Amino acid sequence: MIIVVSGTHACGKTSLIDAFATAQPQARVLPDPFEVLDQYQTDQGAGIFYQQLEIAAARILEPHVGLVIAERGPLDFLAYLDALERLERPTPSREHFRQGTDLCVEAMKNVDLVVLLPLNSTDRIDVPADEDPDLRTAMDEALLELADDPDLTGRAEVVELAGASEVRLVQLERLVALFGD
Repeated sequence: MIIVVSGTHACGKTSLIDAFATAQPQARVLPDPFEVLDQYQTDQGAGIFYQQLEIAAARILEPHVGLVIAERGPLDFLAYLDALERLERPTPSREHFRQGTDLCVEAMKNVDLVVLLPLNSTDRIDVPADEDPDLRTAMDEALLELADDPDLTGRAEVVELAGASEVRLVQLERLVALFGD
């Protein structure tokens, strides 16, 4: 089973995955692509979000056995590319978005469960200005829209989680028990 935990920056992905890995030590954790960016040969001209999309897609396309949980998938980085365009910021070309869409569609065929951690007033996590709150909000909106597209999510079950960290963990464990069988 492959699970992708998706969401904008500073929404609780790492905390949820760390808690899940502690509770499910047999699970293989794929860290945020940003953490392994320097280990991959990617097109330096494509922009950092496109590079991370390539990494996210490539590692989901690798053969996996057992329970795998990934921090971010290609859909996350498509959402960042879309958000940058919405904010009228310099972005990779539309061709990179098209190529990223193709990579996303292919990789998502291997994903069983997408866990979305949307921003909301209940789980409010404030970020300082250097975390680019405008990009954070725009990415969140783009991700939720893209996650509604079955062409992009493939056969994956897409579920939004909310609540305190411990509540999200219980919800995730229930989903794994439900969809993992």
